[in-house]
Amino acid sequence: MRIKFIPLILITIVLFSCSNTISTTKKTYKVSQTTPLKKEWHFTANEWHLQQDTLTGNGGPMHWGVIESKKQLPKNYEINFKVNMTKESLFEVMLNIDKKNYIRTYLYQIDQNIVIGRGVYNKNSDEYGKRGGLTVFRKPMKLENNKWYSVKIKVSNNQLYFSVDDKTTLECSLEKSDLSQKGKLGFITNGEAKITDLSIQSIQ
Repeated sequence: MRIKFIPLILITIVLFSCSNTISTTKKTYKVSQTTPLKKEWHFTANEWHLQQDTLTGNGGPMHWGVIESKKQLPKNYEINFKVNMTKESLFEVMLNIDKKNYIRTYLYQIDQNIVIGRGVYNKNSDEYGKRGGLTVFRKPMKLENNKWYSVKIKVSNNQLYFSVDDKTTLECSLEKSDLSQKGKLGFITNGEAKITDLSIQSIQ
């Protein structure tokens, strides 16, 4: 009887290993030293690196440091992590990257806001207008360097929920706001940002 179950187990393993999404309902994706970064992410070595369980990004005002997942985000997902902007003013989570379009969810120190926006990212250009984009929603929040912030992002049934420290929250409908409804995940910094406790989970 046990022999009959072996092919089923093997098929299940293959399906999960070949999945085109960054996480599944049965597996939460976490960044750790045991998982080679290059296996799951596109990035430039001098811009992003992993040390122990901390992902550090480096960029500048004229060239933002970007890292992008190789796999798609699930249709419904939850992302949790802590971030510290150790230098400069911008840290951005790129959601549902689809070709050049994505959703901007970011912390911006200059305006002292958390923001949801409509983004454009051209990998081959740092020209104005070929990265970043328009603000759709914003909410004031005191933001500063060298401080850890807990971020939660959830997309469920095309509804986006973006929260920082469980006290400042933005919500919107992807469809009504004309925001990208599928795609990959990425992070951007215009200085130095540290990310820890990153987990990405598919939800029902």
